[in-house]
Amino acid sequence: METKSPRAVPVGPVTNSFAVQLSSTRRGARLARLFTVQHLAEWGVPYGSGLSESAGLVTAELATNAVRHCGGTGRDFRLRVSAGPGAGVRIEVTDACADRPLPSGPLTPSVDLTSGHGLLLVDALAARWGSTHNDAVTKTVWAELGPG
Repeated sequence: METKSPRAVPVGPVTNSFAVQLSSTRRGARLARLFTVQHLAEWGVPYGSGLSESAGLVTAELATNAVRHCGGTGRDFRLRVSAGPGAGVRIEVTDACADRPLPSGPLTPSVDLTSGHGLLLVDALAARWGSTHNDAVTKTVWAELGPG
């Protein structure tokens, strides 16, 4: 399910990639963001750059959603981040809640909600994003950010 019309994102070979399994806790979500920003810095995307900040925010939102909606004992989530030279960044968060699909259709902000604005942020920052059901148990929510 792709929830946003694609914008041009340079496609190239992935030369940098990492994956880590984290506990489905607030600490796990915070570590996901920190790991993403740290690895991007090691790959030549400086801390504080637009791409680094956007990737950190998107990672935080996707990881927080995995924790909030799927958290619990034995329900860790997996973070995978990849990038190529001159290309954008792809962020994937896999959780064990395939039965909890993402909202379908266009996202619209609501002032009545006290939460639920995280995917609006992802929608605003990502060139493309969506989800993939891997099997009966897991789904992956992904986002692609352009280099600009």
